[in-house]
Amino acid sequence: MAILEGRNLCKTYRLSRRNTVEALKGVEISIDQGEMVAIMGPSGSGKSTLMHILGLLHAPDPNHGPAPELRLAGEDVAALSDNARTKIRARRMGFVFQDFNLVPTLTALENVQLACDYAGIKGKQARQAGLEALSLVGLEDRAGHKPAELSGGEQQRVAIARALVNKPEIILADEPTGNLDSDRSAEVLALLREFNREHGQTIVLVTHDAEVGEACDRVIRMRDGRIRDHGQPATAAAVPVMATAAGAMAVAATA
Repeated sequence: MAILEGRNLCKTYRLSRRNTVEALKGVEISIDQGEMVAIMGPSGSGKSTLMHILGLLHAPDPNHGPAPELRLAGEDVAALSDNARTKIRARRMGFVFQDFNLVPTLTALENVQLACDYAGIKGKQARQAGLEALSLVGLEDRAGHKPAELSGGEQQRVAIARALVNKPEIILADEPTGNLDSDRSAEVLALLREFNREHGQTIVLVTHDAEVGEACDRVIRMRDGRIRDHGQPATAAAVPVMATAAGAMAVAATA
């Protein structure tokens, strides 16, 4: 069953009065519930723009031809208001970015609790949810540390905890291993794969990294604003060497 479906997805950015960039050119995409999918392509291919539209961060352009369609678990979300999209993102989606996007003046726990606040969860309930999320990524003992006191791998695990804290149906990650070395990258992939397998969360990864693609069930390849290859679902997904809880935590212990 498809959890995300898009048709006729277009996006053009106006850089100046005479200069525009056509980032998406009528993309059609379907992602099944419980899949772990990589979207790959060269810089400027439109992969991050597509992720932003799938994650309701941007709206597709209204088209002169067929109208854009975007469905979340069968519900048409293409033309929702900004407020309605924000509510869906807060309650049903989690986001992980290359640059971590942590607030430097807040502790790890407080950064995770921000996602609770956006979803309307506050007080003791938010604190408990935040501690549980940090425990899932092996950082319960670092809850009181600020980002500058954490390694890059630890910061990305805090970002993953923030994405997980509201138990979203979908996690969208844009180059989540881009700022990490190979060991920390394997650790992050291990965690994402485990949440996908054990909790059934759908994960969409935008990446340049072939090893990240190999760890997924399917690779969607983009070029020039179009999907060139939708990929074939794997019979058994390739999993990184440390893609188990024990392996990920063993790496974490040395971070």
